[in-house]
Amino acid sequence: MAETVGSLVDKICIAELKIYHMQEQRDRADASAEFRATCEQKLEIMQTQRADLGNELSTLLARIADGSVVPKVYRQFKMYNDPQYRTPG
Repeated sequence: MAETVGSLVDKICIAELKIYHMQEQRDRADASAEFRATCEQKLEIMQTQRADLGNELSTLLARIADGSVVPKVYRQFKMYNDPQYRTPG
């Protein structure tokens, strides 16, 4: 599985922010009816995408809970600021 719990949560947070700001645009007092309609169409797509991500997250969490998926832990190996990796010179 390419997605991790963290990456899905990140994408859901970004989708929520986009939805929030698109709602603000849709609800602007100075917005034309055409602009509001365009914003509403975009909102529907964004909400569908957010729901899809939520479903994917729920499925992943259920699979982790039942043991059919074991998340990998990726360790970071930082070489900077470690004197043993510096070349003499």
